[in-house]
Amino acid sequence: MSNYVPQNDVFSHRASIGEVEMSAEAVDRVAVSGSRPTTPPQTSWFEFLLDEMLLEIHLQKSHPDPVPVQLIIQFLEQASKPSVNEQNQVQPPADNCKNRTLKLLALKAAAHLKWDLDVLEKGLTIPVLNMLLNELLCVSKVPPGVKHVDLDLSTLPPTTTMAVIIYNRWAIRTIVLSSFPEKQTKPGPHQMTMLNVVQQEKELTENILSVLKEQATDSIMVLEGALGLKKDFYIHTMRTLDLLAADPSTANGETESSTAGLKISADELHCQVHYDLGGIFFQQGCSDQLAYKKAREHFKHTRELLLKLDSTLRVHLDEKRLAGYWNACKALTGASDPSDTLFNPYGQINCLIKTHNYPALVEAFIKDNVSLSLPNHFRQSVLRELLHKVQQGEGELEEVSHKLCVCNAVRDTLQGEIPSVRFLQLLHKPNKYLVEFMLEVCTRSLDKDCSSETTKRNISIFLKTLCERLAEPHLVFMVTTHKLFTELLTEEQRKLLVDQVRKRSANINLSVKPLPSFYDIPATASINIGQLEQQLILCLDARRIRQILIELHSMAERPFWRINSKWEVPSDYINVILSIKDNLTKDLVYILMAKGLHCIAIKDFTHARQLFSACLELVTEFSPKLRQVMLNEMLLLEVRAHESAAAEGSNVKPQSDLVSRVRGYLEMRIHDLPLRQIVGEECVAFMLNWRENEYLTLQVPQQLVMNNPYIKLGQLLASTCKELPGPKESRRTAKELWEVVVQICSVSNQHKRNSDGRVSLIKQRESNMGILQRSRFITFVKKLREPLVLTTLISLFVRFHSIVRDDIVNEVTAEHLAIWPSTLANMQAVDVEAVAVTVKEIVTHALTLNPNNQSWLITQADIYFVTNLYSAALHFYLQAGVVCSDFFTKAVAPDIYNDQVLKRMIKCCSMLNCHTQVAVLCQFLREVDYMTAFKALQEQNSHDAMDSFYDYIWDVTILEYLTYIHHKRGETEKRLIAIKAIGQTELNASNPEEVLQLAAQKRKKKFLQAMAKLYF
Repeated sequence: MSNYVPQNDVFSHRASIGEVEMSAEAVDRVAVSGSRPTTPPQTSWFEFLLDEMLLEIHLQKSHPDPVPVQLIIQFLEQASKPSVNEQNQVQPPADNCKNRTLKLLALKAAAHLKWDLDVLEKGLTIPVLNMLLNELLCVSKVPPGVKHVDLDLSTLPPTTTMAVIIYNRWAIRTIVLSSFPEKQTKPGPHQMTMLNVVQQEKELTENILSVLKEQATDSIMVLEGALGLKKDFYIHTMRTLDLLAADPSTANGETESSTAGLKISADELHCQVHYDLGGIFFQQGCSDQLAYKKAREHFKHTRELLLKLDSTLRVHLDEKRLAGYWNACKALTGASDPSDTLFNPYGQINCLIKTHNYPALVEAFIKDNVSLSLPNHFRQSVLRELLHKVQQGEGELEEVSHKLCVCNAVRDTLQGEIPSVRFLQLLHKPNKYLVEFMLEVCTRSLDKDCSSETTKRNISIFLKTLCERLAEPHLVFMVTTHKLFTELLTEEQRKLLVDQVRKRSANINLSVKPLPSFYDIPATASINIGQLEQQLILCLDARRIRQILIELHSMAERPFWRINSKWEVPSDYINVILSIKDNLTKDLVYILMAKGLHCIAIKDFTHARQLFSACLELVTEFSPKLRQVMLNEMLLLEVRAHESAAAEGSNVKPQSDLVSRVRGYLEMRIHDLPLRQIVGEECVAFMLNWRENEYLTLQVPQQLVMNNPYIKLGQLLASTCKELPGPKESRRTAKELWEVVVQICSVSNQHKRNSDGRVSLIKQRESNMGILQRSRFITFVKKLREPLVLTTLISLFVRFHSIVRDDIVNEVTAEHLAIWPSTLANMQAVDVEAVAVTVKEIVTHALTLNPNNQSWLITQADIYFVTNLYSAALHFYLQAGVVCSDFFTKAVAPDIYNDQVLKRMIKCCSMLNCHTQVAVLCQFLREVDYMTAFKALQEQNSHDAMDSFYDYIWDVTILEYLTYIHHKRGETEKRLIAIKAIGQTELNASNPEEVLQLAAQKRKKKFLQAMAKLYF
């Protein structure tokens, strides 16, 4: 599979040496086998090629070595090794019997694990698992070149449907897992030789993740569609894979190979899908609050299905994490569920915090010391939340936080644990009311009748510690005279403790400051560093970030910019920032920039401006280079903020100052300044979106056009759009744009692989011949929203697509096709599948911006039509009619529903076995197609409502033929309906032409409205 990165030659060579050394060791083991017992040698991957039964025997062992996931890695690594031809050119892996068998073995090992994504994700890297699942899509006969979101899962064979669902479940799970923070590993000396391989795999993983994130919406739609399927599912087993291998030409229909797999009930699958969808929506909640509500609904369904499927063994999910998700969703959405919240302690606590009922919150914590229903980590998190609010200026909560700290300390004591540092610090500044509260909590937390001796002893130790820690004699007296103290401690213990307190009081010299204990120096405590690091991660205030860093650097000298792996700064700037000599300044610049970039990513532009402004002010003092870097990033921020507002419907034009800054950036000439290509990319897209074609066409320096591919592409697009009204004049620039795009969608000979029918949603067959990689080109196009620019690109790719498909009968239509060349010089170099995917992505992007553009809707319908997706094609043909006729209340313009479009709609209905609809549509043509209509009406196996459509027929000839057909078949009721339709006075042939036309228009509108209701 194209997404799997084979190991480099050094790694492969080292593996070969390892095999030789292992063989030598095997000889030694044989030599000494008589003197000591030997461990069975590990089975090598090639042994499974020699014996087709060996894999099944091996996997049935109690402790197979290697384990299944290791075997998958070995099989796919061997199957994806590139070859070298006679010209010493690197060739893709050969499509031979050996490699096909290795891929099949990998699939069988995964089938043995029952496609458990939890196990596969733990044991396989993202590139390897991507390769494995793409092979699953291939053997399951998923239609090539078709997006999963465009597939009708209800019509696919069971194993094909399951393969699509597994792939898309993995896609959204991977997005969620990648959002979790990971501890960065420092490579040791033994790892340095592997650095290149690790870097390659990291880049490949990032590429796969970026595409998965782009396709996340599609994956969500696929899985939501799967929730509507109520039938049982079948997943491939080792046996069904053997059946497919034995007869690869067999279609994956309702055959033994598709229904003999492992049966998965609808409830089992829905439970898992609901859980995965809940995870992705929860992850999206940070930028879209409505996503939390969606996540809550999915987790609710997951919990309901789990109760229903209590005995199942195939639902693999983390129930503790599900409970955490559920409680978090309820807290974030503020939902009240009487059936759950009233009996759920988490729900009670969250409700009390939201309503600011803090006395009741303290009371709940005291009661929980007896019931022990809340885990310690949850109680600590509530305390941390209140402390954070205190730090943010809510001083009235300080007393509440002190009381919760006491409650937690007593809880720790009851369980035999040491009270927290925060509680011990609290004892340095006690008061009468706090000590009274401590004694009250201890008393109420101890059930004297049911408490064990251990619990009572723990509380007595707590009281003794309290006496030893309190410096004020009157506070100690409050404890020693309390009823609980006298009950839990013996008279001898009380007397001994009181004597110790008296001696300590007599020895205290009030004029001398006592020596500080460990807890008196919080700045050196590691827990304080941890707390400050946590605040640093959460904080978005630049001044506070600087203050925290100053405190951290006073405690420890280490790079604090590395404490969060999600803080990422563009690689172009890393060296400049890390070259800053002062460690505090280095941390501050890095963190401010990383946080600002994160805020931009989640569209929190207000905080991003504040963070970038602070960073600009800081670097201006010592680094002109970093100052210009920050100015560039602030320009990108403003461009994205303006484009984001425009995408949400704002029509406010950009200020002339912003346009001038964009022009200034495009013309920038500063030596040795790190520039991010994405800034130039966004600036060019910005200029195109706001129709600054004059500047891009005439005023951009030529040297800049030659050095920046985005500016060159922008200039060609602007020139072509500018000259579009005159096709003849625009052909020169159009031809240049055409040649650039053809190169982007071409592959060089040494990288081209043979067509083997394999399916991969993520391909890396990128050309090094074009000015941009195709993936970068698509990313750039998706930032465009100017209608004329998008129409031009759609037109270009439609022509391109038609040429490479070479199907004159089934061509896709679009505007301005005449300006493009009609032939290709080097057809063999073009990646046909890349062209097909690109035209679909551009049209889909355009329709998300304007779903009412008639030309784009017809183009989208044509794309579905030529790929045999007739139901989807009919949907978009009807939608094009809807938007231009106000839901068919007016006549559809003849240039929209021309004869070609109508004939394609007729074919769609015919392929869907809706033959009566075919007959009705035949009347819409300029010349009624009686031959097609009569042939359709002869069909008895029709999937539409048949006689209910007779009221929409106005052509008397067709109605007479219907009467004849039903009479011939003896269908009396249907014949009477047809006769009734003929007998309507407005269809009388002697009527004036205006009356007949009015009758036809009336029936056209009603029929098209009925069709729209069916296909929308």
